[in-house]
Amino acid sequence: MTDQQHAPLAPARHAHIIAALERDGIVRVSRLTEELGVAPVTLRRDLQQLEEEGRLERVHGGAVPAEAARDEPAPAQTGGAIGVLVPSLAYYWPGVVRGMEAEARKRGLRLVLRGASYELQDERPVLERLIAADDIRGLIVAPNPDVTHAQDVVQWLDGSGVPAVFVERDAVVLPDRAPVENVTTDHALGAVLAARHLASLGHRRIGLILSRESPTGRKIVTGWATACEELGLAPADHFESLFPDRNGPGFATAVNAAIDKALDAGVTGLLIHSDPEAMAFIDIALNRGLSVPEDLSVVAYDDEVAQLFTPALSAVSPPRAAVGAAAIDLLAKRIADPTRPVHRVSLSPTMHARESSAPPA
Repeated sequence: MTDQQHAPLAPARHAHIIAALERDGIVRVSRLTEELGVAPVTLRRDLQQLEEEGRLERVHGGAVPAEAARDEPAPAQTGGAIGVLVPSLAYYWPGVVRGMEAEARKRGLRLVLRGASYELQDERPVLERLIAADDIRGLIVAPNPDVTHAQDVVQWLDGSGVPAVFVERDAVVLPDRAPVENVTTDHALGAVLAARHLASLGHRRIGLILSRESPTGRKIVTGWATACEELGLAPADHFESLFPDRNGPGFATAVNAAIDKALDAGVTGLLIHSDPEAMAFIDIALNRGLSVPEDLSVVAYDDEVAQLFTPALSAVSPPRAAVGAAAIDLLAKRIADPTRPVHRVSLSPTMHARESSAPPA
C-alpha cells in the first residue's frame, strides 16, 4: 500500500489546514506536503475549495486566513506604508517577508521592500531614501552587525523619529545601552534541539559545521556549547568547524578536511548551517564512498530547501513567517502607542526529523 493511500481524507486535511492557519497565521504548500503526505496539486485543490468557502485566502505558495474566518476582530487599520530592509531577497528572508505581507494586509498596511547585502558599506542612504520616498509610518530592518558603521546605523535609526523594529538582530542604543525593539528566532535553542535529536538517536560524538560568520551562526555556537554541556560530552566528543564561502575555491578542501576530522574523531552526527552547505557536504561525502545516514547523520539548519534533497534532510526550522508577522505586530503597536515599553520577542524554532538522521551503525 502506498503512502498516498495512507494519506488523510479531505475533511481531515481541511481541518489540519485551518488549525495550522489559526496557529501560525499562514500555511505553505511545501510544509503541508510534508505534514500530510499528499501531493502539492492535492493541497492546492484543498486551498481552492477552502477559499471558495470563505475560510482562507490563497497567496503565492500557500494561504492566509480570510477575513470572515478570523475569530478575533481585525486589528485597527492604521494605513500607510512600512519600509523594510533585509539582507537578501533570495534565501531565508522571503519567508520572513511573506509573514510580514500577510500581517500587514490584515492591518491595511503595505510594504516598501528593499534588499541590501552583507557587502553594503552603509545602509543609512538606503533607509534615508525609504523614508523620503513614501508615506512610511515605520521601519523593519535587519542591518549587518559586523561592519564598522553598525552602531552608526542604530544611532541614526534612534534619532530619525521613525519607529523601527529590528528583525533577527539584537542591538542597543549608546551611550545608555537601551535595547532596540526586535523580533528574533532563538537560534541557540535550535542548536540545542539538533544536538538533543542526535543524542536521542544514540550519537555520542557529534560535530557542528558553520558556513560563515553571521549573527545566526554565533547564536548557534552558543546553543551548541550549552547542548554539549547538557549532554555531558567531553571535549573529545564534539568538534566545531567553520567553512569558507561554498562558491569559493577553498570550499571543497575545507569539506574534505571536516570529513577527515569527523572520521578521525569517531563523530557520527553533524549539524550543518545552512541547507546549501549541508547538501554540498553530503555530495562530497557520497563521492568519497560514505553513506548518509549510515556513516554520518546530518541535520541542516534553516529548513529552507532541506526537504527537497535526497535523502530529505533533517533540519531545524526557524519560524520565518511568524517572525515577519510579529515584527509587523510590534511596529503597529509602537506606532499606535509610542510610550509603550520596549518589547523584545523571541520565537522558538522546531526540529524536523527526516531521512538524513538515524541511529549510528
